[in-house]
Amino acid sequence: MKKMLRKEFVLLFAGIGFVATSMAQDSARTSVTKDEMSKSATVTPVKPFTGAKQFRTWSIGLHGGALMPVIAVGGSNDFTKWEPSIGYGAYLKAQLNHTFGLQAEFLKGILKANNENLLGNGTVTSSPYSSFKTQLNWAASVSATATLANLNFLHRQNVILPYVTLGAGLVDYNPTLVMNDKTIVDYKPDGSIKEFFIPVGAGVKAKLGNGVNLDLGYRMNFVDGDNLDGYSNGTHKDKFSYAMVGLEFALGSAGQQQLAFNNPASDLQMDLQDQNDALKASVAASIAANEQSLREKTAQMNAMKDELDKMKKDADGDGVSDYFDKCAATPATEKVDGAGCPLPKPEVVKPAQTIIITEEDKRVVNEAIKDLQFETGKATLRSTSFASLDRVADLLVSKNFSLKLAGHTDNVGSENSNLKLSKDRAESVKAYLVSKGANPSRIEATGYGETQPITSNKTDAGRQKNRRVEFTLY
Repeated sequence: MKKMLRKEFVLLFAGIGFVATSMAQDSARTSVTKDEMSKSATVTPVKPFTGAKQFRTWSIGLHGGALMPVIAVGGSNDFTKWEPSIGYGAYLKAQLNHTFGLQAEFLKGILKANNENLLGNGTVTSSPYSSFKTQLNWAASVSATATLANLNFLHRQNVILPYVTLGAGLVDYNPTLVMNDKTIVDYKPDGSIKEFFIPVGAGVKAKLGNGVNLDLGYRMNFVDGDNLDGYSNGTHKDKFSYAMVGLEFALGSAGQQQLAFNNPASDLQMDLQDQNDALKASVAASIAANEQSLREKTAQMNAMKDELDKMKKDADGDGVSDYFDKCAATPATEKVDGAGCPLPKPEVVKPAQTIIITEEDKRVVNEAIKDLQFETGKATLRSTSFASLDRVADLLVSKNFSLKLAGHTDNVGSENSNLKLSKDRAESVKAYLVSKGANPSRIEATGYGETQPITSNKTDAGRQKNRRVEFTLY
């Protein structure tokens, strides 16, 4: 049985090696220059030190292969002849950096073996069972993966990547045994068995396209129990292996490279070449720009000499050159501005008049406020207001005062109507004063409506006081 195991193991990895060698030869034949890559590449080049977000880091895989109740290192379980059975599964992988990743994996299948072979000493086994069949309901695990040799100094593109895995998980299974008398025994008829297990594996991935990889691998699974085959015989733990072939599909934008297959040495070399090309182009452009600048500055200097000669001429002798002189016939004794034109004569500024408001002036205004009356709900002045307003008009004319009129109302009626009434009453007072000779530009009339009461509007007396026009001299 051990010879058969070694033979199967050797054949598996010989096949992996053959595929890897063939793909490596293809990689060597497809090694291209940067210019050729830029013409044929379907992915966006990545600058070094820009982080993993520039790559495709997530992938899913589907695989199938042979499940065996033995492993390449550590021997078999409790039966003398194992039989390979079909297994299948899937995984989700996150590549953390160029080398390391995390992979969540699911596996399902059947494990079978019998006691048809003799023991190593040529004797028949003393087991009461002739064979077993274990239904592997599921095996779920999380493994760390280490990608090897993705730093390639021989070729720009990585096509072959060997890897190793180590993880932990939980396996759920149901063993069924056949005794030597052909009796069938269900090891656990009331359910399934769940055990912790450690998957250890190795394999190689071959890049078939920008987002598709061939995945060839071998997993050795160490179960924390001696009942995987339904036969507890001794103190050693059971194990099983899985030789598989699958396809891995990279998730993300088709224009991005896979992080695991990216060759950082190639990216760095291409980035340095880009920088070198950019530096050469920058130096050439700088030299050309300097030469052009020198030619332009020489032309500017010649033009400046011509302009300077023009600026020296001053035909009218006013101190401004003919080039700038807009008044060419100005006498030499005339004071001129920068354009050669006579300066304006200074205006005689009259001293500001000081306005003094006397107590008598205030009394005249206060009497006008006191005597001011309007028709009810209107802006029409009553005749009793005229005498006092005449004295205010005489005051404005004789002393050239300015006057501010502020109209106010009580809160009876709507805000809009009160605001309009207050404005109209102030304007009515202004119109009367102007009719008596006052300067309209020195009178300001404003209405505030009911917004500025001087007392409460809850009484008739209060509302009477709030209906007013205030006079302010200045």
